[in-house]
Amino acid sequence: MEGGALRPGITIQHAQERSTASPTVRADITGFIAIVPRNRWPKGGGPGDFLELPLESYHELENSPAKVLFDPVTRRAIKAFFRNGGRDARLMGICLESSRDLLTVDPFTTVFDGLLDRLRGQEDIGLLVMPVLAYLPHTIEAGGKVKCGAEPMLKMLLDHCREMNNRFLIVDAPQHLHERPLRRWVRDFRKANDTSASFGAIYYPWLKTGDEVNPPSGAVAGLFARLENEHAPWGVYWPPANDVLRGVTHTNVELVYGETEELTAASINPIMMQPSRGVVVWGARTLSRDARWMHINARRIVSVIAEQLRRDSDWAVFENQSPELWKSLERTVRHRMDAMWDGGLLEGPQAGEQYMVQCDNETNPIESRDAGQVNVRVALKPIGTTEFIVVELRLGADAGTVVTG
Repeated sequence: MEGGALRPGITIQHAQERSTASPTVRADITGFIAIVPRNRWPKGGGPGDFLELPLESYHELENSPAKVLFDPVTRRAIKAFFRNGGRDARLMGICLESSRDLLTVDPFTTVFDGLLDRLRGQEDIGLLVMPVLAYLPHTIEAGGKVKCGAEPMLKMLLDHCREMNNRFLIVDAPQHLHERPLRRWVRDFRKANDTSASFGAIYYPWLKTGDEVNPPSGAVAGLFARLENEHAPWGVYWPPANDVLRGVTHTNVELVYGETEELTAASINPIMMQPSRGVVVWGARTLSRDARWMHINARRIVSVIAEQLRRDSDWAVFENQSPELWKSLERTVRHRMDAMWDGGLLEGPQAGEQYMVQCDNETNPIESRDAGQVNVRVALKPIGTTEFIVVELRLGADAGTVVTG
């Protein structure tokens, strides 16, 4: 061969480093939890059994013979979800004797175990909605303390979202609860659920389409999903606020600007009429009392990043501990962080200036290696924030992610 040329018909294939990145995490898929009352249980059904129906349009639900099994409140919420730009829903209906089962003191016992296990297996669900909870009764006790029947279920769902880390609960204000009693209840509920509060947000007031009045969560979930898809691939950086809800004629309670300020200060996201625009979501706050997690997009940016890095790094679980593995993991994580910076999730004028990736002897001491763990530390600033957040990836034994300040 002259000059190193290959013979005719032979070509050279250049080797490339193995790609370990997983598909981009979606945050727009919405799980709807519905009730299947006893008189609609399928044959052989029992308390705690559940039905599951994946949906990509309201038309699919409308034409499904299973439609009548699910409560009408959730069916209307799904209609509002797709009308507002949602693309992908998972409808799950749990068989209960009656709605009184939702008032149980401890919903963690037995009846909801199967549903929660199934939700844990649906890793791609990013949003969670249960509109029937808004209809449960509330009482105002002496001294003004408010007790809502939905509290045990809301606590269970918030804790579940924190456990999953990349899941967010959209909460409806309880029916017929307004003004000071509403603010008082939200204040007490936030305090009682401090560790999980950043994984949920509450919206008020309810919405009207003609004479029909519905909780806002279905429409708001559609707005979340629409904005995330419009600003893909990581649209969670876009605050789900200052945008119009579709298919809504007006709100059940008309707010003025002074009231919206009071509600926002209480971490209640107001929905208001604007004459030139329509019905607009006017807030984007979580239920958290921690300033780092006050804004929905900050919370969800970190959740998506942590979940994306976990999935990207799962391959390392089956590799032998070594400095070469650590370097490869660090490259994998840094490459993804660069892409997420480029996608608008992270602060910094240039890639790498406002985030750090570490995987070495310091993050992997001998005791971690002996336990079969590989650890990666990532420090980052979500867009629009000033404080660093630290994400600790734990791979192998006791795998998971830990997020700290």
